[in-house]
Amino acid sequence: MDSFMLLLEGFSTALQPIYLLYALGGVFVGTAVGVLPGIGPAMTVALLMPITYALDPAAALIVFAGIYYGGMYGGSTTSILLNTPGESSSIVTALEGNKMAKAGRGAAALATAAIGSFIAGTIATVLLSFLAPVIAELAVGLGPVDYVALMVVAFLTVGALLGASVLRGLASLGLGLFIGLIGIDDSTAQQRFTFDNPTLVDGVDMVLVAVGLFALGEALYVASKLRHGPVEVIPVSKGKNAWLSKEDWKRSWKPWLRGTFIGFPIGTVPAGGADVSTFLSYAAERKLAKGANKAQFGKGAIEGVAGPEAANNAAAAGVLVPLLTLGIPTTATAAMMLTAFQRYQIQPGPLLFENQGALVWTLIASLYVGNLMLLVLNLPLVGLWVKILQIPRPYLYAGILVFAALGAFSVNFAATDVGILLVVGILGYFMRRYGYPVAPMVVAMILGPMFEVQLRRSLQLSQNDPTALFSSPFAVVVYAAMALIFVASWWLRRRQAALEAVTVKDEVSV
Repeated sequence: MDSFMLLLEGFSTALQPIYLLYALGGVFVGTAVGVLPGIGPAMTVALLMPITYALDPAAALIVFAGIYYGGMYGGSTTSILLNTPGESSSIVTALEGNKMAKAGRGAAALATAAIGSFIAGTIATVLLSFLAPVIAELAVGLGPVDYVALMVVAFLTVGALLGASVLRGLASLGLGLFIGLIGIDDSTAQQRFTFDNPTLVDGVDMVLVAVGLFALGEALYVASKLRHGPVEVIPVSKGKNAWLSKEDWKRSWKPWLRGTFIGFPIGTVPAGGADVSTFLSYAAERKLAKGANKAQFGKGAIEGVAGPEAANNAAAAGVLVPLLTLGIPTTATAAMMLTAFQRYQIQPGPLLFENQGALVWTLIASLYVGNLMLLVLNLPLVGLWVKILQIPRPYLYAGILVFAALGAFSVNFAATDVGILLVVGILGYFMRRYGYPVAPMVVAMILGPMFEVQLRRSLQLSQNDPTALFSSPFAVVVYAAMALIFVASWWLRRRQAALEAVTVKDEVSV
């Protein structure tokens, strides 16, 4: 009941006109960038972070949460109409959604994606509202050893499970740890990894790294890969097939619910997030389909759009559980939101609900509001999103580069920051070029200094006995859970590979 009353208080703040305006702006921008191929929520949050410094913390976090949810919604539009996912988590939607669009049922595919996203996002936010305070209350009693265990799990799972190669993921993780430790050692007050450069004494600003990797690096990479000429978009049908029929509703509502309860728990652990949950949801719907419905898979089955889109948005809410309760990001966008918290001197974790309760419940309430706004925006404004797809790519990426440079300069109003941005951006380009995931690097850079502090406390309390790191029952459970996560992820990857092989076979046969 306490959580319910606190949530009502959050609504009283989130429903103020100024915050409604911020939420609307966030979901609108998030949907727009989700529509554009190669521009995801992490990139947008990184790009807009310097611009939002003038806002109060609640307004800034509402904008970022709106961008996060909106990006998950918007990715389905390009998947269905262009067969080019705006986000990696929308890849599965393209398998059936684009086939529906080619068959003249693009509007029905967009409708089931939008409604499924709304239902899944709402249910998942309800689960977040009542689960997060319980986890935070349990986490208050955690000690340094327990936090070391949690961060080790975050490092290894994010490094090993994000990206196609384990070694490349761990290499990215190590690079992030190195950059995160540049500056002054808190214990000895000695400089480390600064190479006698006074610019690096205070460390490398996380905002510069975020903008460099997600904005500059991504823009350079995507621009180098995009084809020339106009983008061909499948027109949205109008007429009797333009909306969900009674049969479509009947075939969609169960996948919406199944996708929700597949996506949310997977989103709460660092095991692949929305990408894994969408493939798992698609595999479940394909296996459960019968008769003529099963025969439509690979040719435009509506279940193959409804389930994965629901799983996608449910996972987005699940990601916020470890972020808010433990201060541990499990995706690149969550890492950017953690950086936004820290810029306002707010540290997510067990005490967040106690120390910043009004802010957290306002943020959660804004998720409900933003979810409704997204449903209203996505259904009638499909024509607008289609026009956004036709923005000339040179203008789009030139604008991103300009805003990235201005944002980097505005952090400290120093020209050297622009130079750091350029170096990190080029590094981000080559990491993508050669298959090194950038998310582990960002997560490691954020958690690295925190991990160092907790590790030193643990060793000091145990008089440098390393076996003490395994002395806590909670730590033992966490390490056991990590082993289970790796086993489950290995199984999910095999399922995903088998599913992709079957899909390619179906496309060849068609």
